[in-house]
Amino acid sequence: MAENHSTIAVAMSGGVDSSTVAAILRQQGQPIVGLTMQLWNQRRLPQLLGQAPASHRCCSLNDVYDARRVAEHLGFPYYVVNFEKQFEETVVRPFVREYLAGRTPIPCSHCNTELKFEELLRMARQIGAERIATGHYARIRNNPATNRYELLCARDESKDQSYFLFGLKQEQMARTLFPLGDLTKSEVREIARRAKLPVAEKPESQEICFVPTGDYAMFLEAYLKEQGMAVPGGRGEIVTTAGEVLGFHNGLHHYTVGQRRGLGLAAGRPFYVVEIDTERNRLVVGGESEVSQGNCEVSGVNWIAFEKPNGPLEAQVKIRHRHEPAEAIVEAIGEDRARVKFCAAQRAVTPGQAAVFYQGQLVIGGGWIE
Repeated sequence: MAENHSTIAVAMSGGVDSSTVAAILRQQGQPIVGLTMQLWNQRRLPQLLGQAPASHRCCSLNDVYDARRVAEHLGFPYYVVNFEKQFEETVVRPFVREYLAGRTPIPCSHCNTELKFEELLRMARQIGAERIATGHYARIRNNPATNRYELLCARDESKDQSYFLFGLKQEQMARTLFPLGDLTKSEVREIARRAKLPVAEKPESQEICFVPTGDYAMFLEAYLKEQGMAVPGGRGEIVTTAGEVLGFHNGLHHYTVGQRRGLGLAAGRPFYVVEIDTERNRLVVGGESEVSQGNCEVSGVNWIAFEKPNGPLEAQVKIRHRHEPAEAIVEAIGEDRARVKFCAAQRAVTPGQAAVFYQGQLVIGGGWIE
């Protein structure tokens, strides 16, 4: 990293990754300030909390306490900034709307795109920091040939988070550092131990901050009840793609495209969710071949490696975080839309999920599956 001693704001989650970022920058002699974003009031919807191990909850009050301990240990200023209102408006409510519309949203990607980088950069400037650093496992580089910032996968493939970062804009990438991008998780732990960080052995959070149990349906029901709203739809038919009624469901919000388990069908052969038909309150199921498709359209596309492609591109496309990138042809079909044609049909191409376009380690862009 080039020598630059302007203040850097470190996004502190209270975990080992962001804490190690702070330790690395301190070791480099960089002036830093820690910022923790208070996004969700963990006291809300208390009926959900009893079933979630405290160590699995992201952004809890314990995490704030841990982040403050790290700041005190390393000796830099630390602040908690309250973005609860913005988080509910830009992440939680769209998540609820999408789920009730039969789609499967990714709140972490929306949070990165709409809130974390946008609001954190704005807040950083207000306290005199021109750049932010986060504990994401990804890499950013400047390409002098194109005069653009590029997003690349992390060195540690098992920890790579580039899939969730496809929405980053050029101006955000220009002011963002990912110090862990060239490190493995074990190397990060070792740096934390050497720095004697109080969170060096802290386990990783496993769940989304506002869904501590991982049970999306339970969260939706609790949230809608809190808001004085009923879950729409209710009981409806489970039908095959040919229209044969196989049984009944107790709410479409319990299902996602590609799901096999938990359908409650005794049909003698496996069925998968093919479509969530909110208009007719029907769950459409089919065999494995019926849940695969060869193409999809993507909206809200953000191109990173270039302003816009000149024509069809060969790329590898991920349609889920843990999905093996699939060979495809990606073609821009509008201002912020693209068509993806897979070389081999892919299972469970799920509306609401992200399709992220790669060329090797380079993220060229991505958008939302329709």
